[in-house]
Amino acid sequence: MSAALITGATTPVGVAIAKQLLSDRVFAHIIAVGAEPFSEVSALFPSASVTYLQADLTHSRELRNLLFEPAVTHRVTTVIHTALHRSAQRSGQHVHQLNVESTRELLRICEQHPTIRRFLLRSHSEIYRVRAVEPEILDERHPIDLSPDRPQWMRDRAEADLITCAAMAVSPLQIVVLRCAECLVPDTGSQLFDYLCSQVCLQPLGFDPMLNVLSLPDLARAFSLAAAADQQGVFNIVGKDTLPLSTLIADWGRLRIPIPSTLLGPLYWLRSKTTGTDFRYDLNRFRFHFSSIMDGTLAAQRLHYTPQVPAF
Repeated sequence: MSAALITGATTPVGVAIAKQLLSDRVFAHIIAVGAEPFSEVSALFPSASVTYLQADLTHSRELRNLLFEPAVTHRVTTVIHTALHRSAQRSGQHVHQLNVESTRELLRICEQHPTIRRFLLRSHSEIYRVRAVEPEILDERHPIDLSPDRPQWMRDRAEADLITCAAMAVSPLQIVVLRCAECLVPDTGSQLFDYLCSQVCLQPLGFDPMLNVLSLPDLARAFSLAAAADQQGVFNIVGKDTLPLSTLIADWGRLRIPIPSTLLGPLYWLRSKTTGTDFRYDLNRFRFHFSSIMDGTLAAQRLHYTPQVPAF
């Protein structure tokens, strides 16, 4: 059995994927890559089947050393790239280097590797364009939001996705992009999770869009199925729960207060500045007004993935 390398492995998403791959016996060994020293994350990987390595993915030399030393030794055949800067409040060149340029460089080095044959990217449903004139059901051909005025958090995710998709036509690698619905788990960069952490949730007056949310077990299982399948392409990974925003707020036991949309941006900006929270209304403005549900038919047909575990 071969081995896999997972970037962003110290996040809840990375840990869950590593455990699922070993549980399903897709790989005999996992190389888990994170930014933290081993002493800080050793409890996350107690299995002898996991080798943890600290690396800064923004440095090309560290990426090359990572892939041409331990990855060759363990005969890594699959790279699962999940590393992204999780904070929506951070921006700048270093953040872009991690979010986008590390993806570009990782793909380039993997194409030169003697054993790596597959590359899987965790992408996000938030990159799809949501407008009043757009369909509410989004398949894999739905337009990506490339508006120049969108925050870097959104633009970086869209660019990393499109870089990987473009490589499918010319790369010797078998490439899979999983556009995942939002996973309501702490420390994953989920905007909805941060929004729901407040005891009071402000909602646009007169709007109650439908949302789809994904559980962590389903997300990990989707990556396990994609890693095991002989498939290439882009796949929407949907969650089991599709519900109105108002119901989501109520199910989390929060107080919902509808207010005019023009006030939401300034109020949530003030909340972020005073409490240090991460939710940004400008990132969520369109989907808090208009429904946007991904179509998971292609993943069901080709990866045999269907959601099974409720998000909460």
